[in-house]
Amino acid sequence: MGDLSPATDLVPVPSGTSIPLAQMRSVYRVDDVERKLAKLPAKEHESLRSTYERMLEKGAQRFQVKPSGLPAMEHLYGELPNFHDALDDVKRQLALCHDSRDALEIMPMLLLGPPGVGKTHFAREVAQLLGTGMGFVSMSSLTAGWVLSGASSQWKGARPGKVFETLVDGAYANPVMVVDEIDKARGEHAYDPLGALYGLLEHDTAHSFTDEFAEVPIDASQVIWVATANDERAIPEPILNRMNVYEVQAPDRDAARSIALRLYTGIRGAHDWGRRFEPEPIDAVLERMSEMAPREMRRAWMAAFGNARLDKRDRIELRDLPGANPRRARIGFHH
Repeated sequence: MGDLSPATDLVPVPSGTSIPLAQMRSVYRVDDVERKLAKLPAKEHESLRSTYERMLEKGAQRFQVKPSGLPAMEHLYGELPNFHDALDDVKRQLALCHDSRDALEIMPMLLLGPPGVGKTHFAREVAQLLGTGMGFVSMSSLTAGWVLSGASSQWKGARPGKVFETLVDGAYANPVMVVDEIDKARGEHAYDPLGALYGLLEHDTAHSFTDEFAEVPIDASQVIWVATANDERAIPEPILNRMNVYEVQAPDRDAARSIALRLYTGIRGAHDWGRRFEPEPIDAVLERMSEMAPREMRRAWMAAFGNARLDKRDRIELRDLPGANPRRARIGFHH
């Protein structure tokens, strides 16, 4: 397909707390869509016809964004203390494209680690940092490769894949695409759930990715890939070779306490009822929270806040934490 994006002036794009800059980039050719639409038989393939008409209505131009400067990342190092290596890599890539017309390029990332350490949260934070959209695919629930790459319109109930939908329906040419639990992908005998990734993870071939439903080449070369996994042994070697692999450990005690405290402060500050509680939790509660996986902490805090208010207290105590009091129902999760 080649590079579809003519050089244009950088323009600001509203996004969160930072102002990214963008060039416009074509993610498909309008004339390709028009030809496909013209060839459709009358009164047939209504879903496909609707897809082509939507593509023509939206046009092919999308924002290709990058932060306008080196964004503040210190808060991420505090919130994600076990992701410093991955954050360092993102920072290096931001530094390379800073003060230049070059697009932001981040090599596909694989976050490898036990459940609950914050891998998916990291991906969401990166998308927010960069000011792009985000697509999300959970591979543990897939049974066929078409969820990424689309299914032929000849099949009943067929639809485009997630890559196509994120680029065509979204506003950005370089969204963050999260492939969650890639090691749990399983396919039926005729399908490889990861088959589409072989081309999508290669910059040159991703320029002309063809969704099997729409059959129109899409430029997916700017997509920022973040995959998560618990066990690399279940991931094909060619996929691993296309990604930077970061082994993410569970945070140590001090880091876990820091995460728990940040979550407490954030939840308290985000709700009007938070003003009823003390600015910081007591040490014993913070210590108990540090024993939990990061993804469990938010639910635990919410349960504890609620339990404390039921007892008309402005301070969380150990008995408020889920599972701490056998006479209370366990709220949110089992620990």
